[in-house]
Amino acid sequence: MANWPPTAEHSIVANDDEAAEFAAKNPDIEIVELLLPDTNGVFRGKWMPTNHLEGLFRNGLALAKSVFALDAWGSDVISTGLYHEVGDRDGICRAVPGTLRRVPWAERPTAQVLLRMEDEDGTPYFADPRTLLGNSVARLAARGLRPVVAFELEFFLFELAQGGDQPSPVIEGIGPDRTNIYSMSDLRAYGDLFAEIETAAESLGVETDTIISEAAPGQFEINLIHVGDPFAAADQALMLRRIIRQVARRHGLNASFMAKPFPARSGNGMHAHVSLVDQDGRNVFGTGPDGEALLRRCVAGLLSTMHAATLPFVSTFNGFRRLSGAYSPSKALWAENNRYVAVRLPRGDGPARRFEHRVAGADANPHLVLAAILAGAERGLAGDVPLPLPVEGDVGQVPGQSLPPTMRHALEAFEASEWIADTFGAKWRDLYAKVKRQELEGFEAYVSPLEYETYL
Repeated sequence: MANWPPTAEHSIVANDDEAAEFAAKNPDIEIVELLLPDTNGVFRGKWMPTNHLEGLFRNGLALAKSVFALDAWGSDVISTGLYHEVGDRDGICRAVPGTLRRVPWAERPTAQVLLRMEDEDGTPYFADPRTLLGNSVARLAARGLRPVVAFELEFFLFELAQGGDQPSPVIEGIGPDRTNIYSMSDLRAYGDLFAEIETAAESLGVETDTIISEAAPGQFEINLIHVGDPFAAADQALMLRRIIRQVARRHGLNASFMAKPFPARSGNGMHAHVSLVDQDGRNVFGTGPDGEALLRRCVAGLLSTMHAATLPFVSTFNGFRRLSGAYSPSKALWAENNRYVAVRLPRGDGPARRFEHRVAGADANPHLVLAAILAGAERGLAGDVPLPLPVEGDVGQVPGQSLPPTMRHALEAFEASEWIADTFGAKWRDLYAKVKRQELEGFEAYVSPLEYETYL
């Protein structure tokens, strides 16, 4: 298990002894990066001098609650009501225990620490994605269950280009469709970069598993190990994206988690492998017929809530282009050992029995993705949800409920969902919908170069 905080629940408070011990072991550190993941999974925050670090751990840091009402461009979403109406009030950010680490790529001696936000009364702030994940974890805990989670992240390595230009993958190759999946030579070509990623990940407490060359030129996938703390799993997925981007930049490249950079090539997904363990640490899915029944109830819950939850899974305008591509699900279907469905049951039994959720784009917020996955699974455990037959053979020939094909369709389904409101709160549902609506309107108002080429 990764050396990450054993829990990041709000009942656990960071101790200023952690800050003092870190400062004593790292006397050269000059600046600390305070990292608060926003609604889109973008790190926001401040720089702080090292001599203020113990105060952060003791007293917290004031930061505007409206940090969770920023769109993909970092612009205010005024319609959320977190600005003029309330005076743009501050929440209190607390350090997440165990996340104070040296930044391995910084030339100036630098540390970093993750933050979470509380309301003025000390309760978890409703719009912090970590709070939403905590609510889903708590519902499973009430059933005596704890998730074990591993994320897989796909990404492209591009040559550096000007903003807005079509990117060029690092490995183009020859032939009409150079996928070269599982290529060892492609891995070897960037072996130094991947070695640096692994070293940086280890120094930040993020344990990686396998690395593969994926199904498009310049596309790769890095898997994280299974951890018994869902907060840690989401934290590590976010941190891995940061590591990959920073290391790629040091090598003169751009790493992108954009869900669908090329219409005719494979897109970037973020797959989540999830099992549930009981209070004795046993994987309940691997306990024979009763465990298989529990697993199928979870799958039923996931499929029944997937339409409403597509927006957090596919949170970008571009991401919906990916849902019609290879290895990317377009329908709420499940199967044993079939990579074309939304919920896959990989090979494995006993402690390895699990489900794999394959809908989310690599650019989505892992905390929100996992919150929705765990809530969907719990929905299946809570009631008698019908389970469709598993897919046999070609997914394209199987009828099933199609996922929302565009961001507008997904937004409308999300806004209308009583399950989303009951599970995550109507207040958060409305805030998230307003953030995404502003992004949608921005893309729909944009006049593309193709329109100028066609109609001028």
